[in-house]
Formats: sequence, structure tokens, C-alpha cells
Amino acid sequence: MARKAIHTTRINLPLLGPTLRIPKINLPQGFNTARLGWRLLLIVALTVSAPSLTLAQQHETEPAGAITLKPGADSDALIAQRISGIFSQIPQFESLQVNVNSGVVALSGKIANEAQAQRALKLAGRVEGAIAVDDRVVRTLDLQDNLNPLWDSLQNTLRGWVRALPLLLVAFSIFAFVAFAGHRLAGHTPLWSRLTKNPFLGELAGHAVRLVTMLLGLLLALNILGATALMGTLLGGAGVLGLAISFAVKDSMENYISSIMLSIRQPFRAQEHVIINDYEGVVVRLTSRSTVLMTLDGNHLRIPNATVFKAVILNYSRNPQRRFDFVLGVDAEDDPALAIQTGLAAMQQLDWVLGDPEPNGIIESVGDSNILIKFMAWIDQRESDYGKARSLSIRSAKNALETQGFTLPEPIYRLRFDQTPATLAAMDSPEKAERLNKDAAKSAPEAPSGDVLNVRPDTHISRQVREERSDTAAEDLLDDTRPIE
Repeated sequence: MARKAIHTTRINLPLLGPTLRIPKINLPQGFNTARLGWRLLLIVALTVSAPSLTLAQQHETEPAGAITLKPGADSDALIAQRISGIFSQIPQFESLQVNVNSGVVALSGKIANEAQAQRALKLAGRVEGAIAVDDRVVRTLDLQDNLNPLWDSLQNTLRGWVRALPLLLVAFSIFAFVAFAGHRLAGHTPLWSRLTKNPFLGELAGHAVRLVTMLLGLLLALNILGATALMGTLLGGAGVLGLAISFAVKDSMENYISSIMLSIRQPFRAQEHVIINDYEGVVVRLTSRSTVLMTLDGNHLRIPNATVFKAVILNYSRNPQRRFDFVLGVDAEDDPALAIQTGLAAMQQLDWVLGDPEPNGIIESVGDSNILIKFMAWIDQRESDYGKARSLSIRSAKNALETQGFTLPEPIYRLRFDQTPATLAAMDSPEKAERLNKDAAKSAPEAPSGDVLNVRPDTHISRQVREERSDTAAEDLLDDTRPIE
């Protein structure tokens, strides 16, 4: 067939082969360039959608070892005949010529690319009796010759997918049915709540059932397709990926596991007054991520459950009886035992101080000019506020000590007067002194009212917590039926 020469180029590329030459590129007359372009576009599209198909797939893997001749054959002619017979069975090698001289095989002719040339050289070198192989093959790098094998391979792959389409549809239908059934079963929240007796564990069980059914559907689908080995590969990859993800989200996983443990073994109830590490407040709810407290000044405080699970928790509400204490100082010359007796007698008269256990007092320390006495008493937190009861108890003990003549130490100051104060000058006049005494009497504080002496518990925070918990849509894992640590 006549060809029309466009360019003539001769390039030596040692990296591609010892004798690689690129001769002139010719196109046959009447060559359909548009048809070749459409083929190129289709090949690129199929290659992107099926990345496992590469150029190397057009070559079959030849077994290793020598290719023997017929028994007793040892001449160059038989070697050349054996190699030519092998090349005749491979379409890409039909144009190669084989010459053998003293066991040295010389291959010549044209071939499409370097990969095919190396394959031909290896096949020729494996024939028994071949001492060396001389490479005289010209790599044409022809576009059509290089694309046709890939085009044929992609066509065969498409035909295989079309033949397997009914089986793929059956496998996909089974997977979809099993996955849908698992999804519906996992979404049956009342069932899991009855089985686990815990809403958080019920939700967790639902997620586990959904995951297991999806894996089961995938396994059944792969068994139908005969790709069980792929399932092992996927599970292995998923294990490695899960390990990497677990390291990346270690803190989140720790918080999630802590939420499970706190929901099973609850360390507190709702509306209890607790201190978690350095955080104090009343418990509002326990969620799957954090513990919500309302601080004593009315603010919301969220603590991660991982912190709560490992924290030191002080619960003021578990025992309704609570002890308070305070320290008062008397003069070093006073009798401390009598001071203790006087203070305890005054505290025993208070309604909010419990008689069992009785109040107590001890000498805390002795200073240079005073003796510190520590008083201790118990109250019922359900009827008395801790802060109010302690405050008024200090007042009662202090007044009793002063009434009995005990001297409470006071700071000693040294004052220096450079000028005569106005009040001292006013004392020279009796009228002015009388007027000052009347003004002081008017400004004297009145007796405390009943509200000041009231020690009833403050219910404002408790009322706010109840309002917060009245929102049934909010997640809460606290359950009074669960055991408490």
C-alpha cells in the first residue's frame, strides 16, 4: 500500500533500548483520522472508569524456564525454526525475522513498542541452545499498533461486564434487601430500649445491628459473584484503616466509651449538688458527649464525659446531713475551755443545729496574743441552707462569747495625730457633745429582721434545673432505676 511521508526523524534513545530508532512516521492513504480520535477518547474514558486496566495487561505472563527443542535437535536451523514457530502464534511478533548462527540469535524487523521488544527477546533467549540474543528490532512506536491491543482488551472487558450484568443485578438486589432489613430493624428503638434497659445502649445496639447486616449483605453479594477473596482484602484494609482512624480520634473514642460506662454505672443522679474536679454545680443531665451542670450562679457548664469518668467527684446530696465549721479567737488570758462551753451552749439553742450528732469545739492553735477555737456542728441540708446556717451560727457564738466577757482579739493600730480632731474640740462644748450623741443614736443599726435569720434552703437553682429537665426532647442518660456507684 502506498504511503505518504510526512517527516523523517532518526533518534537514538539509549534508555529505551540499545538499538531504538524512530523512523519516519507515515499514514496510509485514506486513513480515517476522526475514527482514530474517537477510539482514543473512548479508551481514555474506559481507562479512567476501570483503572485496573493498564497497558501491561495486553501482555500475558510467560512461565519461567528454558524452552526445549525436539529430542536430539541441536542445529541453528532447528533453533530458528523453534523461535519462528513461537513468534507465529503471537500477532505482535509475526513481522520479526529470526537468524541463528553458532547459537547466537539475531532478531530483526519492526515492532510497536519497547515492552513488546523486550518480551520477544526474553522468549528467544529461553529457547534451548540459544547462547545470546542480538537485538536488531526497530521500535516503530506506531500509534495505531500501540492502541489496538488496548482497544481489544477494553472491548473484551466490556463484553465480560455485559455477560455478568444479570449476576451483578442479583448480587446487588440481595445486598440492598439485607441492608434495608437491617436498617429497619436497627431503627426499632423501643425494642432495643427494652432489651438493654438503657437508651444510650439501645442506640448503640441499633448501630451495631445496622453495621453487621450491611457486612452480611456485602459478604453474600461477593459470594454470589465468586469474589470471596476480595472480601478478605476489604476486611484487612478496613482493619488497617480502622486502626489508623482510632489513633486519629483517640480522644473522641475515649469520650464515647466513657459515656457508655457512665450510663451503665451512674456516679450521680439528676438535681444532685456535686463537685467534679474543680467544677461545682447541680446535675442537669448526662448526654452521650458531656455532663451538664448548672453552677450555683445559674450558668450552664458542660464537662466532657472522659473527664467526668476519671475525675474525683464530691457529692453533697447523697448524705442529707452535712457538717460546717468556723474558727473564733479569744484573748490569750481567757479560759479556752470555758469559751468552748459558752459557744457550744449558744449553738445548741439554734433550731437548725442537729442534736445528734452534737456540736463540738476544739482548740485549733495558740498564737502570740490569742487562742483560736474551732467550732463544728451538723445540719440537715433538706431543711437548712449550708451557707446561711454557718453564717448565723458564727453570729450566735460570737455574741455569746462577747456577752460572757470574752475578749475577741482585734488588730492593734498605732495612730498619730498632728492636729486636734474636730470631735475633740467639740467635746469642749456640752451642747455640741449632746447633739453628737443624739446623731449617733439615730444612726445605730436596727435589730435584724426575720428574713435575715431565715436558714431555709434556696430553691432557685433547683427550680431552674427542674425546668431544664422538663424538656423531654433533650437527650438524658440518667436513670433512677440504674445502679449508682
